[in-house]
Amino acid sequence: MGRLSFFGKGIPGIDPQELRGKLIVIEGADGVGRSTQISLLKQWLEISGHAVLATRLTRSALAGKGLRRAKKGTTLGRVTLTLFYATDFADRLVHEIIPALKAGFVVLTDRYVYTLIARALVRGIDPDWIREVYSFALKPDGIFYLRAGVDDLVTRVLQQGGFDYWESGMDLHLGDDMYESFVEYQKRIIDRFDKMVEDYGFRVIDASRSIEEVFTDLKDQMSEVLNTDRDAAGEPIARLNLSRNGRSPEEIPRNESRESNLHHVSYMPSENRAVELRRNELGPLFRP
Repeated sequence: MGRLSFFGKGIPGIDPQELRGKLIVIEGADGVGRSTQISLLKQWLEISGHAVLATRLTRSALAGKGLRRAKKGTTLGRVTLTLFYATDFADRLVHEIIPALKAGFVVLTDRYVYTLIARALVRGIDPDWIREVYSFALKPDGIFYLRAGVDDLVTRVLQQGGFDYWESGMDLHLGDDMYESFVEYQKRIIDRFDKMVEDYGFRVIDASRSIEEVFTDLKDQMSEVLNTDRDAAGEPIARLNLSRNGRSPEEIPRNESRESNLHHVSYMPSENRAVELRRNELGPLFRP
């Protein structure tokens, strides 16, 4: 994909050429396993010596709490919901993602504008308008689309606590109950993602497989992305702070590089303790 650039005019005062890090997107429908894979990938990247920022939707300082609170109700209109998401994304982009990329971090984002565009289109928002709304977004270095069938999603969502009003598309009146609505809504979201594969260069990952198999596939394909323009982006954090002590990269022991990296990492708490237990089970897969 080359180095970073904006979809449209971008954000005034931000030069994408100054962003030395890598922007990696994990996309997919609800219940496909994005959070689990991001937790595993984050730990693997840190072990490999990279500074990592993990981020996701509805977590901005400006709009995150308000959006999550509003979604506890059922009265949000489609335009209001769309612009609420856009505000949340813009705040995270400016105050989290871009600063991390400037510092040379690998940014792992659980969903990106593709999910927001897909949700808007399913709700009947004008395609040209919604793409213009997100024209200020950065084009990622890599987009990994975790794809699974709706039957797999239903099973996983039920195991994780049940259906959510908005993730089931209940505002669209697609079925007689939340189950029927979820199935139809997720089918439409998956259809939108499938149409984006060629347009946006998604790398499709078969997420119907085991956690171990999906992680190994992601790790292999992500290594290809990280090794592109290695001298300019996604470097271990110790290599990006050499001016502090004047040493060359070759003079820094590997273990010291990792310690320096981990010291600078911004952490996103694990979604579930089970992820940590799973990480221990998958120990051999974390070797750089």
